[in-house]
Parts: sequence; structure tokens; C-alpha cells
Amino acid sequence: MSYQPRLKEKYKKEIIPQLKEQFQYGSIMQVPKLVKVCINQGVGGATADKKLVDSALAEMTMIAGQKAVPTKAKKSISNFKLRDGMFVGARVTLRHDRMWEFLDRLISVSLPRVRDFRGVNDKSFDGRGNYTMGVTEHIIFPEIDIDKVSKITGMDITFVTTANTDAEALALLKKIGMPFKNQNIN
Repeated sequence: MSYQPRLKEKYKKEIIPQLKEQFQYGSIMQVPKLVKVCINQGVGGATADKKLVDSALAEMTMIAGQKAVPTKAKKSISNFKLRDGMFVGARVTLRHDRMWEFLDRLISVSLPRVRDFRGVNDKSFDGRGNYTMGVTEHIIFPEIDIDKVSKITGMDITFVTTANTDAEALALLKKIGMPFKNQNIN
């Protein structure tokens, strides 16, 4: 038997039946699933120092476990000394087992390392069932050696689901284990 990530097994055995019952789906094929996780990191000082993009690519590759791709500027902006085609960031798209492994590490290891962590905001849905969260410091990931980091940067993590509504996507991510803020505390 081949290896299956822990969260993927949990999704198949526990989450699918729970969501099917909760939202009254006729088939398990209607149950929303996680399609991909997109990680994006913009490097603000890339116009002044080209090595920042290279270090961002190396760090993003370590975090994701997959080779990062540099992103280019689409148009020139003279006030920022930015020219069309300059490298300004890094991005990775994770699917299948790598996506589940990254999500497991994010939930169980990285997010608890955030200073003064009280949960992630549950208002960052786009209306179509996709969720985006921002991480202010990329050093929360255990793969990053803090002594070798030249500049601490943030990143955006987007979870793309097949959910039709934000409520379905919120229920899916809560069942997976995403630590959302408790809104009912008075």
C-alpha cells in the first residue's frame, strides 16, 4: 500500500461523510474538496537588490517542498523604479500529496509558532469558496534557518476549493483543522 498523507485520509474517512450530512448533498461527489494551495511572496526590495529574489526562491522551495517560480512585473512603474519583466517575487502551486503535507505542517507546526496567535481570520473568503490568508513572517516555518535569513518577509497562502459558497468552504477548512478565530466569545 502506498503512502497517504494524514489529512488526506482524515478527509476521505471522516470529513466527507460529515459534510455530506451537514449540507444534505445527494452524492459524495458534491462534497467540496481542496484543489490546490497557492503560496505567493512579493519581494519589495527586489528592484534595489537582485539577490533578495534568489533567497526568496530558495526559502520558498524549502517551505513548499517543490521548486518555486519567480514572478515578473507586468508593467513599469517609475515611482518604484520598476521595469516591465523584472523579477519581483516567488510563487508555488501545490496539489495532491504535497498540498496535504504542506497543510498539515501549516496547521500543526507553523501557525502555533506565530507570536500572539489567536486564530486566523474567517472573513478572508472571496465569495466563491476560496480562502486567502497572510503570514507576516516566513520564519514561522521550521524548514527556515533563522540565522541564514537575510530579510524577513511575509507571504500569502490561498486555498482553492470546489465549494460553491463561503459557508461550505469554511465548514471544510474547519473540519480539516484550520484554527479560525472564535466569534462567539463574549
